[in-house]
Amino acid sequence: MELAFRKLRDDAVVPTRAYDGDAGLDLASCERVLLGPGERATVGTGLAVAVPEGYAGFVQPRSGLASRHGITIVNAPGLVDAGYRGELRVVLLNTDASEAFEVEPGMRIAQLVVVPIVGAEPIEVEELPGSERGVRGFGSSAH
Repeated sequence: MELAFRKLRDDAVVPTRAYDGDAGLDLASCERVLLGPGERATVGTGLAVAVPEGYAGFVQPRSGLASRHGITIVNAPGLVDAGYRGELRVVLLNTDASEAFEVEPGMRIAQLVVVPIVGAEPIEVEELPGSERGVRGFGSSAH
């Protein structure tokens, strides 16, 4: 499958995979942003994408930025619907309590994973079918 990207800025970087077979396409920043401790910012990639019908794009954090600098994505994963054609922007959060982090143009800040979706139609019912788990929720599988 081909995934069409359009550069909205000359300095935008068309995404690539670090290794063959990787699920995520690396998204790079087009902006310089200083994230102080605990701060968040919306960072532009300078790209628009045409996610095909029947698919969705999920913008995920990069594990290296998270482990080395505490940089994550506030709304992880960010959802890119098939009909959206605006700029891909990433809501970064600096979780480090004491160190600022500078995002530089061209820096890989997130990854885009494209997955097939099921067009499930919601219906209202009087009762749900039973299951082994039932209503046991948060922490119910801890022993």
